[in-house]
Amino acid sequence: MHLSGEEIALLAARAAEEKKAIDVLILDVREQTVLTDYFVVASAETPPHVRAIVEAIDERVAANGGHARRREGRQEARWVLLDYDSVMVHVMDEEVRDYYDLERLWKDAPRIGLSRMEERVRIGP
Repeated sequence: MHLSGEEIALLAARAAEEKKAIDVLILDVREQTVLTDYFVVASAETPPHVRAIVEAIDERVAANGGHARRREGRQEARWVLLDYDSVMVHVMDEEVRDYYDLERLWKDAPRIGLSRMEERVRIGP
């Protein structure tokens, strides 16, 4: 089964929320870059919390037929990047997230609420 970017983003965001990630958001970056369609951004309080969130996301997406093409930062667990081609998932500790402020860097990218993404998944993009 091939997962759409919307489906991967929603699976990742829901898995992060279930692991008590902080301030989970989805950014639609299709108009800003050709590298990917969506960013999922989430914060965690500690490196073990970052790892737990990343593991939950990996398991959820894999259970639905998706696989990360690349993983970066797992060892340090301060900023982990999961690259699913059409979706890049960023799980960061709060200090790193505040410092790099991806939301500001990608401020022109629309934020998509999880309920809106669920609608997109049900009826298509």
